[in-house]
Amino acid sequence: MVATAPRLPRPGETVTDASFAVHPGGKGANQALAARRLGADVGLIARVGTDANSGLALDLLRRDGVDLDRAYRDRAHQTGVALIVLDEAGENQIAVAPGANRHLQPDDLDLAGFDAVIAQLEVPTDTVMSAAATTQGLFVLNAAPVRELPPGLIQACDVVVVNEGEHHALADALAGTDAIVVTTLGPRGARAQRRSEEIGFASAPTVNAIDTVGAGDAFTAAFTVALCEGRDISDALAWACAAGALAATRRGAQPSLPTRTELDDFMANL
Repeated sequence: MVATAPRLPRPGETVTDASFAVHPGGKGANQALAARRLGADVGLIARVGTDANSGLALDLLRRDGVDLDRAYRDRAHQTGVALIVLDEAGENQIAVAPGANRHLQPDDLDLAGFDAVIAQLEVPTDTVMSAAATTQGLFVLNAAPVRELPPGLIQACDVVVVNEGEHHALADALAGTDAIVVTTLGPRGARAQRRSEEIGFASAPTVNAIDTVGAGDAFTAAFTVALCEGRDISDALAWACAAGALAATRRGAQPSLPTRTELDDFMANL
């Protein structure tokens, strides 16, 4: 649920004259749809409630061909909701009520046959740990929303994607991991490191950003798809930066996610 206001409110302040819109979202759902639009076969493992928001959460995914056989209905908890305030420059503040997704359990996981698994921290940590331990292919953790993580989780990842704030919060764990650590830098691009040594960098295309919600999800999905296609780190970073930049030129998380044709055409004209 997105309110677009002239500026972001300060603590305790009410800002009026906002416009309001409702879009499907959620980090896992966004990344699943983004990967699907970029040509991957994708299944989403998640929980939704049986309330009216469950249809909104799943309809666009279903229409675009994401496999929802593992998107479980939870009668005890509501569908997760994100409350977003967006300013005219495209910056945002977000509060998430995870609802049913906070009750996704390790027993809900069925990861056989996937070339890659992307996990986020909007589901329980134990479930993410179980996914990291049982994934046979590439395991990518988008460590957001950031929180304290158990020892061993980051070390069990092949790739960790974070923004600058998340990187700072997890700095000690990230410095000691053998995983590829990808840090998104907003309009400055993204870098990849292993044990604090840079192994790749890409600049971000210059665009007129109107809504950054979903841009990081487009990046994470594109980077993972690129690795699965055998691209090298720098090429994967460049493709992912372009996906995030293109998503930022449109409003809404899922409606903004580019298709493969749109992304390739965008890059061809850079």
